[in-house]
Amino acid sequence: MLCGGKKSYFAAAVCIITLTSMVTISYLRLQRLSHLPKIIQESSRCRGKVTNSTITALKDNRTFIISPYFDDRESKVTRVIGIVHHEDVKQLYCWFCCQPKGKIYISKAKIDVHADRFGFPYGAADIVCLEPENCDPTHVSINQSPHGNIDQLPRFEIKNRKAETFSFDFTVCISAMFGNYNNVLQFIQSVEMYKILGVQKVVIYKNNCSHLMEKVLKFYMEEGTVEIIPWPINSHLKVSSNWQFMQDGTHIGYYGQITALNDCIYRNMQRSKFVVLNDADEIILPLKHPDWKTMMNSLQEQNPGAGIFLFENHIFPETVSTHVFNISSWNTVPGVNILQHVHREPDRKDVINPRKMIIDPRKVIQTSVHSVLRAYGSSVNVPMDVALIYHCRVPLQGNLPRESLIRDTTLWRYNSSLIMNVNKVLYQTIL
Repeated sequence: MLCGGKKSYFAAAVCIITLTSMVTISYLRLQRLSHLPKIIQESSRCRGKVTNSTITALKDNRTFIISPYFDDRESKVTRVIGIVHHEDVKQLYCWFCCQPKGKIYISKAKIDVHADRFGFPYGAADIVCLEPENCDPTHVSINQSPHGNIDQLPRFEIKNRKAETFSFDFTVCISAMFGNYNNVLQFIQSVEMYKILGVQKVVIYKNNCSHLMEKVLKFYMEEGTVEIIPWPINSHLKVSSNWQFMQDGTHIGYYGQITALNDCIYRNMQRSKFVVLNDADEIILPLKHPDWKTMMNSLQEQNPGAGIFLFENHIFPETVSTHVFNISSWNTVPGVNILQHVHREPDRKDVINPRKMIIDPRKVIQTSVHSVLRAYGSSVNVPMDVALIYHCRVPLQGNLPRESLIRDTTLWRYNSSLIMNVNKVLYQTIL
């Protein structure tokens, strides 16, 4: 007997450890076996209607599929970005159809609800399935059961299947545009600042905006700068404009912002060297470098192996302004003129300023808003003397007198190019 004979604490400990290890190994082996793809039938072709919707509800109305992505960084899997009810959704299955023989494989999914749910019943989730070994499926269906008729299940294209060369150095992800967004002037200024700093693409998850804002977005889409991802999340869930659950019956926070950010990372994983995660009223301003490319080259040289670079957020209150750059033609455009707001709030005692990020998307697995949750690369807090986030919005310290604010005119270094570029856009869209 393995545990017989010696009646000593040492022998008992060895016995317990050995048995525990054997049970654990057996359990993990069974778990992996349960997730391996299994052939359930063969057909002449892959069927089911291919959906092109950004958000697709499954029949349970507790699971919402955004998009599947091929991910071979650890093993050959399909990673589906989705939204699930954190308690009600216990089992999901990936249905793969492999051509040319039309073999249908079923894989049990691992459902990984992201940790940053902030109390809401629904949260971002990775629905991860092992792919069949001898097949590179182009589409997948998601079902609550391993049984059913594949013809009746929506099919989703698996993106990132083919490796691509980078189309862009920097892509900005903005999520989500909602609340009949009408801060037109500041939006144009932000996009033009992004372009001056080196951005080639701005991806916007759009719920709704004003008619005037639609005209601006149309201009930028035709120019090739902006890509719009429709984001009708309030057609499926009760959304909150707060990030934290308020016991008010809402389902998900801030219009599903975290889900959109994760989707944007995977969407741009193979086409952009860096992805920038910030809001439309935020600009990462370099202090030691003229643009983001030279800044990131320097930061990567100093931090080999890092994949996440976090920049400190600083509030420039829109309630405190200067008369410099009071451009008369801009006064008819709704929104904030950021060139007139160059006073920032001082740091608050015992309060850590939130951060936004420039990331290497290939090194990120899951992200939240102000930090990544899972990654392959290390994270770096970028010092404030290298760069800071210019965030022009309503004040957080509204009672401070003007003389307590810090005058910071870093933005004015770009004023000539910014004014010229903003005028061009305004004259082609609004003025």
